Amino acid sequence: MSETVLVYKGPEIAAYGFGDPHPFGFDRHDVFHAELDKAGLDGHIDLGHPRPALVDELALFHTAEYIDKVSRMSALGEGWLDDGDTPAMKGVYDAASAVVGAVLCAVDEVMHDNYKRAFVPIAGLHHAARDGAAGFCVFNDCGVAAEYLRKNFGLQRIAYVDIDAHHGDGVFYGFEDDPDLIFADIHEDGRYLYPGTGHAHETGKGRAKGTKLNIPVPPGADDFEFRRAWDRVEAFIDAQQPEFILMQCGADSLEGDPITHMAWTEEAHAYAAASLCRLADKHCQGRIVGTGGGGYNRQNLARAWTRVVQSFVES
Repeated sequence: MSETVLVYKGPEIAAYGFGDPHPFGFDRHDVFHAELDKAGLDGHIDLGHPRPALVDELALFHTAEYIDKVSRMSALGEGWLDDGDTPAMKGVYDAASAVVGAVLCAVDEVMHDNYKRAFVPIAGLHHAARDGAAGFCVFNDCGVAAEYLRKNFGLQRIAYVDIDAHHGDGVFYGFEDDPDLIFADIHEDGRYLYPGTGHAHETGKGRAKGTKLNIPVPPGADDFEFRRAWDRVEAFIDAQQPEFILMQCGADSLEGDPITHMAWTEEAHAYAAASLCRLADKHCQGRIVGTGGGGYNRQNLARAWTRVVQSFVES
């Protein structure tokens, strides 16, 4: 083991959820940390504690009108922020801004060379668009982080790599015409799963054409399918030579998730994380931040995210 990894923990991000019977419950944070505590990584993990994102930071990706809408509906605690997936729970603005803030804290720590790797379990809310919520996602922490890296640190070429079962549509369409946001996403074919996007022909628009890689895989895809797809992702990211890597580690791609149809094991997540660490060492001075993303089988998410952290430590 060679690295100390910064892992975020705290009631602020644990508060992001929608209660029973919603799949995105409040227990996901604690289930992961309980598994991580058993992994024998003592001495190789430091715990980070989040801060809320500022309005000006949220506005790096989101429109002012949408931020105001979330604030108002969060205070009321009634209705839906989208078409029926994402409830306007009382206090959801504070919880969602804490998720973004945790990722920005992680970025700061990595960019200031305090750590090479960091992981935020309740984050990776990749469906939120610049002007709206979607698919359990209120604010798009990954989209904000990419813009934050540019504004605060002068980076341009950010790689976003997503292995969640669902296509990261909020990030993809938020940067579809941006040639410097490198996007690679392996996901269940949109003909069978929300949000129905991420077709192989979607490679970016205008000057950004060719800077985006979407790899839809069929329902039931296993680790063999993953490894075959991952070879393409690794070669693609290597050729693009990014300055920073954001990894979305959704665990709903594992077999047994209640709302998806894939059949990976947690070894896929370990393999992807180790591969991205090697690429980060080659191109990004080691800099990589992982986010938990989806995953609604609690045992699966606990094991998959723990294996990501383990790979961050060992790679």
